[in-house]
Amino acid sequence: MTQSAYVEDIASLEALYGTPPQAALVKVARRMTPAYRRWIMESRLCVLSTVGPEGTDGSPRGDEGPVVAELDPGTLAMPDWHGNNRLDSLRNIVRDGRVSLMFMVPGSANVMRVNGTARLSTDEALRRLFEKKGRLPTTVIVIAIAEIYSQCARALLRSGTWGDVQPPEGLPTSGQILTEMTNGGIDGDAYDQAWPARAAQTMW
Repeated sequence: MTQSAYVEDIASLEALYGTPPQAALVKVARRMTPAYRRWIMESRLCVLSTVGPEGTDGSPRGDEGPVVAELDPGTLAMPDWHGNNRLDSLRNIVRDGRVSLMFMVPGSANVMRVNGTARLSTDEALRRLFEKKGRLPTTVIVIAIAEIYSQCARALLRSGTWGDVQPPEGLPTSGQILTEMTNGGIDGDAYDQAWPARAAQTMW
């Protein structure tokens, strides 16, 4: 591969891909909304991404109920349950609070993304919110939300991740989220109806 094949600046990158559609921009929220709350509270699995002096880390986080709790519309809390004690994610959070989370729900090709900053808490009252079978998490990751938005569904559709699994009844659709985020400016039903054909034409 020649050096000239690498993309070295933002202008060249944007020239390759063009501008994002309106729907990709207006779906961003700065705090929990009813639709985003409903979706994220259905999630039992997310990937927590952190950054630190040694580099980046991605860690799966799962639970038998919601993988996070909402402390207020701008703050999420995630218990740190027993693992292998490598502490890669936690070390990073202590030194650099920037985090990203990707929430998944079986049967849904959408992924909800949260970007923000995190701190570790040992507050006992907060830890007791997550008590399971007489055990408490050692720490709780407290996440200040900077932005929430839904990820394009094409990745999970291409991979066939969920097979024939159906999403939970009542899980908000991309169209419903867009209607909420634009106060009805985008017709969510029309968006959802048009999406399968549009995705089929642009899957690759």
